[in-house]
Amino acid sequence: MADTDPDELERRIARTRAELAQTVDAIADRVSPKRVAERTVEDVKTRATNFVVSVGDALGVTPRPAAYGDDTDQVWEEERPDLAPVLIGVGAVLVVGAAIMLWRRRNRR
Repeated sequence: MADTDPDELERRIARTRAELAQTVDAIADRVSPKRVAERTVEDVKTRATNFVVSVGDALGVTPRPAAYGDDTDQVWEEERPDLAPVLIGVGAVLVVGAAIMLWRRRNRR
């Protein structure tokens, strides 16, 4: 048999309204352009930090945080890294990528 107690029904309705309001607020917060931008900025910062750390690890050096006005020669705790292998690798990837794109474009015709 269904609950027909008016007080119990009112409590359930109030609880459902509160839960619905929380859900709507959570959805609004999640899709808010400001929140989306904040999450995107945080994600980019995290990825950039991880990239810098991984490059430092690959080169065998540990970067230290630089502050405005720091002497740029003192940014690395150890000797300056040799960026030539990294730049050669990036260049090779760009050349191979461009070659693949041109090859695909030529094969479409």
